[in-house]
Amino acid sequence: MFGKNNKKPLPSKSKEELPYVKAGMSFKAWREKFGGKHKWRTIRWSVLLGINGLFILSFMFDLSMLEGSLSGSRLVGFYLMDPFNTLQQLVISFYTGHWVHLTMNFVIGASTIFIFYFLMGGRTFCSWVCPYHFLAEWGEKLHNYFVKKKKIKEHTYNRYLRYLFWVGFLLLAFLTRNLVFEDINPVGILSRAMIYGPGLILLWILILITFEIVYSKRFWCRYVCPIGTTWSMVGNLSPFGVKFDLDKCAHCRDCQTVCLVPHELWFVEKGKATSQRHDVGSDCTRCGLCIDICPGNALSYTIKGWDKIL
Repeated sequence: MFGKNNKKPLPSKSKEELPYVKAGMSFKAWREKFGGKHKWRTIRWSVLLGINGLFILSFMFDLSMLEGSLSGSRLVGFYLMDPFNTLQQLVISFYTGHWVHLTMNFVIGASTIFIFYFLMGGRTFCSWVCPYHFLAEWGEKLHNYFVKKKKIKEHTYNRYLRYLFWVGFLLLAFLTRNLVFEDINPVGILSRAMIYGPGLILLWILILITFEIVYSKRFWCRYVCPIGTTWSMVGNLSPFGVKFDLDKCAHCRDCQTVCLVPHELWFVEKGKATSQRHDVGSDCTRCGLCIDICPGNALSYTIKGWDKIL
């Protein structure tokens, strides 16, 4: 979570060791033949739209399948609770002394969603469920286009800024005894707007996505969102993730170009890898974009430690 592997890098591969040379192909032909797929992106977008669509259908037709919103919901009567919402509630409850009145449904809802995303890989929620993430992906494409055309400049910040926001929102909940973050949380705002209908609060979403398009791409997800930060912490221990095989890598860095959190793929740069295999870090959203685009299949989903058992 707080830095790269400090081991000494392995010697750089010779040209003869590169996968496209081994295959007897030029780099361009190899990349065109095996790279640039969209399998996991298509699956992921389908899952994201399907889950959010199920909220809408359940409300419209009173189906009692997936009720509520992404801030808190019930799946066929089984309670689910957003993890940062849970932390705010706990902070407020311990301050007011109401923690003894927290219901079993609260405990079940928080525990269930925590265990599920722990097993699925921490920030899986961000790219596979979050509706704002979906908008931000399209916003990033526009941002990159404007940067390429030299219409705007890229602005980046220290990614550890998000931990200050994480602590700050919890302090606000403690001091005000209110779920302050929920008033500006684009995840909950979009989720409720899709289910119950739009309101003026969507102007906040428009301002936010416009800022990301014209100034700093994915600003909310990378530097502010405490939900993603919470899942990043969980991701440190998650068994499911993405692994990297150095032998299959040609150091083209296409994966870094499409990655939503490119700092997590630092080892794909020539001369940076410190072992033959790396596991992508806790900021990884398991979106699959790097897996789709890699012509050498150097990146793949894995259950950590499972390959050693087999």
